[in-house]
Amino acid sequence: MADDQNVPELFELNNGTMRVKISNYGCTITSLFVPDKNGNFADVVLGFDSLEPYLKGAAPYFGCIVGRVANRIKDGKFTLNGTEYSLPINKPPNSLHGGRKGYDKVVWDVVEHNDGENPSITFKYHSHDGEEGYPGDVNITAKYTLTSSTTMRLDMKATPENKPTPINLAQHTYWNLAGHNSGNVLEHSIEIWANHVTPVDQNTVPTGEIMPVKGTPFDFLTEKKICTSIHEVSGLGYDHNYVLDCGEEKSGLKCAAKVKDPSGSRVLKLWTNAPGMQFYTGNYVNGVEGKSGAVYGKHAGLCLETQGFPNAINQPNFPSVVVQPGEKYEHTMLFEFSSE
Repeated sequence: MADDQNVPELFELNNGTMRVKISNYGCTITSLFVPDKNGNFADVVLGFDSLEPYLKGAAPYFGCIVGRVANRIKDGKFTLNGTEYSLPINKPPNSLHGGRKGYDKVVWDVVEHNDGENPSITFKYHSHDGEEGYPGDVNITAKYTLTSSTTMRLDMKATPENKPTPINLAQHTYWNLAGHNSGNVLEHSIEIWANHVTPVDQNTVPTGEIMPVKGTPFDFLTEKKICTSIHEVSGLGYDHNYVLDCGEEKSGLKCAAKVKDPSGSRVLKLWTNAPGMQFYTGNYVNGVEGKSGAVYGKHAGLCLETQGFPNAINQPNFPSVVVQPGEKYEHTMLFEFSSE
């Protein structure tokens, strides 16, 4: 197969203001430089200087696209059209982010790489029937575009060829707007346009309940610092799916979240068409040696993984993540950087 001849490489998108490095290995963003209000540039994503640590599995999903199904599937099992499927239990007792070798650990084809005012790169991957236990062949594309001087867009599309299958792709970048090497993100403030969250069991799988955030530590309807209520959350921090149900809309996308670094000099506003977003505060990051000698500890970055709801395939009251052959899964994320 020609697919096996692909070599992991790094590619750059640069529009003179933003500079992003992305690998065909897992469609992984390895660095992203944006200016603050004084024009000082910082790399605001966690990662490694070379591809080798990614290939060796040293990254806890830094910067990559995960699939076929992001997040947890309870007990690594689901039934579709009367057939039970078993998946690798790579995060016991559940299956996480597509299994042992999800889309983050494969080399994608580069279809297009354009420079110019709106530089872009498009990756594609053919996921075969039975891969990591999932049914049917699926063709997937992921396109990163710098749509303005400080905006990046990601379009993920997938089409099942021959069998219905769950599909839920997510972009797993860890953000630190003060710079990847600046310490933890607990002093960042965040606003999340979600009136509800899906509470989880002791293994971080949603219970099926859809709970109002009002009066709970999950309430980010008004901007607040991450550290304000994180100690009231059972477990190690935030690792929860938010129901994106109240953001303003523009061009078919709704506002999901807005994050500010402690000085307010870098702001990230995220727009999406997905129904949910995993807000994760890097709870399991533990002494990872990253770029330029930086050591990433707990809460070194935060993830804003827009997605279908976790374990939706086993929760009839969650929006369905099943896609039929010939139908198209389409998931867009727009990352808008600014300063205040």
